[in-house]
Amino acid sequence: MKLSRRFYNRETLTVAKKLLGKVLVHEFNGEKISGKIVEVEAYKGIADKAAHSYRGRKTKRVEAMYGESGHAYVYFIYGMYNCMNVVTREKGVPQAVLIRAVEPLEGLDTMSMNRYNKLYKDLSKKQIRNLTSGPGKLCIALSIDRTLDKQDLCGNILYIEERENNNNNFEIIESKRIGIDYAEEAKDYLWRFYIKNNPFVSKYMLSFCIYLKSFNFKWM
Repeated sequence: MKLSRRFYNRETLTVAKKLLGKVLVHEFNGEKISGKIVEVEAYKGIADKAAHSYRGRKTKRVEAMYGESGHAYVYFIYGMYNCMNVVTREKGVPQAVLIRAVEPLEGLDTMSMNRYNKLYKDLSKKQIRNLTSGPGKLCIALSIDRTLDKQDLCGNILYIEERENNNNNFEIIESKRIGIDYAEEAKDYLWRFYIKNNPFVSKYMLSFCIYLKSFNFKWM
């Protein structure tokens, strides 16, 4: 079931945690590409020194953050990567949740070709683990770029859904956000949330093989 506008129009930290376990879907070139959301970061706008909209900053890049909840905010970083955010709260309150990592579900060959220019069955263990384990990586894999900035997540192109067969019995870990050392006291806010022991979380260091073994995974 596709998430409604009401889901997004709530307190940002609540939305961030509730997004874990949901499925991000991009319907692209007649194919459904998707991944289970396993890591997010919340950005609370005007009072958050790590947010692009801190102190009410308004530029063309951040226009989506000031818009209606349930839309995508996609920005370009380091001259190389796109990052996808989910806009929260009511219109005019520029807050959002960054999707940091997903666990690949559908369109595996497309994701693999986008990232490594080879089929999923030909990937190494390390390449599978790194396929979507970061905000830039997942955008490349799922073909998400700036053309999808302001895209309505309640539409039929880029959206997030709840699936009945998804296992949502997991523990949520709270930690500091990544890569915002410039943000003074805001760098210490525990506004990064991720699913404990999921191997697709960015910078996850525990054994990927143990995870796969638990699902009787066999390499192709």
